[in-house]
Amino acid sequence: MKELLLVAIGSAIVNNVVLSQFLGICPFLGVSKKTETAAGMGGAVVFVITISSFVTALIYKFILANSYLMSKGIDLTYLKTIVYILVIAALVQFVEMFLKKSIPALYKSLGVYLPLITTNCAVLGVALTNVTKEYSILESVVNGFATAVGFLIAIVIMAGLREKIEYNDIPKPFQGTAIVLITACLMSIAFMGFSGMI
Repeated sequence: MKELLLVAIGSAIVNNVVLSQFLGICPFLGVSKKTETAAGMGGAVVFVITISSFVTALIYKFILANSYLMSKGIDLTYLKTIVYILVIAALVQFVEMFLKKSIPALYKSLGVYLPLITTNCAVLGVALTNVTKEYSILESVVNGFATAVGFLIAIVIMAGLREKIEYNDIPKPFQGTAIVLITACLMSIAFMGFSGMI
């Protein structure tokens, strides 16, 4: 239990996928203009990363790195990246269809960034990290969920800051993308303060 808690805290806060590992920067900057949209994107990423962590862990353990196949000299682990991308793409399609039917306003506001979750390197990065760190299936799910929650925290904070920034008097050279990147940099420095926790 203690190890799972350490994995969760480490993945969500200490090694935040956006602010420490710089993965998933595209949706982090592109969909963080409004808090509601950012929360919707964060929820979609939580769903996709958690389910993909579970499914990819099962596929890796029981098919790609199957001990029986390995004993016969058949090593399929080199296929993991392709298989993981297919699993992630299928999950994103499911989320896209669900949002289009159930919450069309959120579907329209997410725009092109929703299908881009497929190419979000944070989602694939978590699946590959689970293999690299040799996590069990439960640890993989906890790592995936905590990483996605870390993404959700980062994107919602960023959206809140951007909404407040709109009402400030910012010098012309710092308006637009410049102030967004400076804000992201300051958030990253602030999250570095958690590095001594575990």
